[in-house]
Amino acid sequence: DVASAEAAEREARERAEAAVATLRASERTAEDVRSLLRELGTALAELEPAEQEFAELTALTDVFNGQGQNSRRMSLRSYVLAARLEEVAVAATARLRSMSQGRYSFVHSDQEDRVRTRGGHGLGLDVLDDYSGQVRSSKTLSGGESFIASLSLALGLADVVAAETGGALLDTLFVDEGFGTLDNETLDVVMGVLDELRAGGRVVGLVSHVDELRQRIPTRLRVRKSRTGSELVAGG
Repeated sequence: DVASAEAAEREARERAEAAVATLRASERTAEDVRSLLRELGTALAELEPAEQEFAELTALTDVFNGQGQNSRRMSLRSYVLAARLEEVAVAATARLRSMSQGRYSFVHSDQEDRVRTRGGHGLGLDVLDDYSGQVRSSKTLSGGESFIASLSLALGLADVVAAETGGALLDTLFVDEGFGTLDNETLDVVMGVLDELRAGGRVVGLVSHVDELRQRIPTRLRVRKSRTGSELVAGG
């Protein structure tokens, strides 16, 4: 009948209008998506140089920290310190050979110093023993040998500083203990080196309980203990 047909027509028209509205909404959404895709493409193009720079900086940071493609596993700080250590080792070797009567020389090592933590590669020092012709770990030195090695390094460092500051000397040196580990012959050699330093204008202070040193040191200060405390006494 006519009423049913009109109702069906209205329903169909409403569905058509709804479909058109949905289509237009979909078209707007599609256009929004296309716009977003264009913006995304632009953003990605702008991001690419930044990503490349980030990758380069990451690789450089790894090298500085002793990681990544750094074949020596040395951080930049360790690399700089290693270069300085080589200079000190050369200067200290002259002192060490004198005090060891030509037996020992310092050898800079690129191996990791086990006393240090990560990044300690290149900060090792070994010794060349001319008696055996072998490079030894500094840990194998005796107490007396370790003492003269440490003293040589201190003097070598002072020599390097003096050379790099236009001859400005570290003119005061204190040596604390260690003399009791030296035999008489080595003690004579060490005291000879210290006498040379004093003759060159440096002030050398020795802190020791070794009685034999009293006759070798012209100016002395003695620590005297009492119930009320300690005091310094000239001579003694």
